[in-house]
Amino acid sequence: MSNREPSEAAALASSGARSPRKQHARALFRALPQRYDLLSAAFSFGQDPRWRRALVDAIAPHDGECILDVATGTGMVAAELLSRSACTVVGIDQSPEMLSAARARFRSQDAADRVELIEAEAESLPFAPRSFDALTFTYLLRYVDDPPATMRELARVVRPGGRVASLEFGVPPRAPARALWRAYTRIGLPALGALVSREWARVGRFLAPSIEGFYERHPLPQIVEYWRLAGLEQVRVRQMSFGAGVVISARRAAADAGAPAAGEGGKDGGGRT
Repeated sequence: MSNREPSEAAALASSGARSPRKQHARALFRALPQRYDLLSAAFSFGQDPRWRRALVDAIAPHDGECILDVATGTGMVAAELLSRSACTVVGIDQSPEMLSAARARFRSQDAADRVELIEAEAESLPFAPRSFDALTFTYLLRYVDDPPATMRELARVVRPGGRVASLEFGVPPRAPARALWRAYTRIGLPALGALVSREWARVGRFLAPSIEGFYERHPLPQIVEYWRLAGLEQVRVRQMSFGAGVVISARRAAADAGAPAAGEGGKDGGGRT
């Protein structure tokens, strides 16, 4: 199904130890897959599934396309892609526990023959250039050491003219919504997580400082610039749920002239829902 050809980055990464950030991410998700879908929906008051549907809306999968779903987790986005069209999906994740849950999901579905699940990392994709018609990724960039380099690696495997879309947590830009978001993520979410398990309490304590720290280092306009410098154009930003969820979408530049210089291209569109 997939065009497996390790990139130079993949060859280099295979010989090196994972960074502390990567090790922490793997440890964080190790005990979560069993009830991940249910609890992520419940703790987000139903917004997480809504954001994932918006991510798939941005890709608009077509029959016959091959789509790469990076950080596929338990396969929620992959399943939504498969339900929308007669496409095929390759899902990758660095967590074997998450992939095990994804395999269990697709084992009982009619679309099982249209999905392939691979343990791999976004920073070093084991695929040849221009292998996919479209690419999605979810809650990824906070867990990588070099977001601009990761964006270049993701764009590498998408054909010219192909679509790329992502979903990330966001920080509401307006003060009243931001105050409520901080109260929930710093107090309410850890308390709810503690009712479920020690592992979910740990996630609850981790998320708020992780999200805010990420945007302090990488403000949203800078992230959009990472996309442009990776050779992606027509970048669109959609802030959802007062900015708590952020869907970004773009197209791989059709010309074979390399990534555009900073500031090239038309004005980005954006919106809030």
